[in-house]
Amino acid sequence: MQPTELIKKWNADARQKSLEEMLALVAGHFAGKLVFTTSFGYEDQVITDLIFRNEIPVRVATLDTGRLFEETYKVFQRTREKYGKPIESYFPDTAAVEKLLNEKGPLSFYESVENRKECCHIRKVEPLQRLLKGEKCWITGLRASQSTGRGTLEPFVWDEGYQLIKYNPLFDWSLEEVIAYIREHHVPYNALHDRGFVSIGCEPCTRAIRPGEDFRAGRWWWEQNSGKECGLHTHG
Repeated sequence: MQPTELIKKWNADARQKSLEEMLALVAGHFAGKLVFTTSFGYEDQVITDLIFRNEIPVRVATLDTGRLFEETYKVFQRTREKYGKPIESYFPDTAAVEKLLNEKGPLSFYESVENRKECCHIRKVEPLQRLLKGEKCWITGLRASQSTGRGTLEPFVWDEGYQLIKYNPLFDWSLEEVIAYIREHHVPYNALHDRGFVSIGCEPCTRAIRPGEDFRAGRWWWEQNSGKECGLHTHG
């Protein structure tokens, strides 16, 4: 079955089957050729719990940019301890980081959108390219309500940049539903969420949001009209 046909079929199935059923279906179809990437936020912790608790054979991996919050490393550790499962770490290229800091300093991303995207590319996009090499399916924690750019999100889409099927299990979940799942299943979560942090990335580029602010307002808050994306989901 061609990817477009499979995507159409699975988009219909995803609205009828449980998440556990769909994850198992996808894992069986792409055996050994799929990966879930986590940044240890609310949404990713829900998917990690579904995969590990149900023994679904999906590789779980994370991008360590070198600029993460201490709280993120702590939930990383608690997740390993709770489930007893491996979570692979991918790091940016050392030479590329050294070159960036030697030429522009450690805070160049505050100076322009171009500089910020350069930093994101080195610390996130390039490691993700290595992580996804050879994979046929990429599972993510994206939700449609996270930003205006994700408003038409479907459970299954074709990622042209990475040439694979992207599966977004929580595409139609609300933040309230995500938090309810975390509480019901006693899933470890990032303590920053209790301090107003919703979307959590690198420490210098993330702040808590204020009441009434957009979900993505805490990311790269000094930028205007940049789309508030790092390039992971807009590559190519």
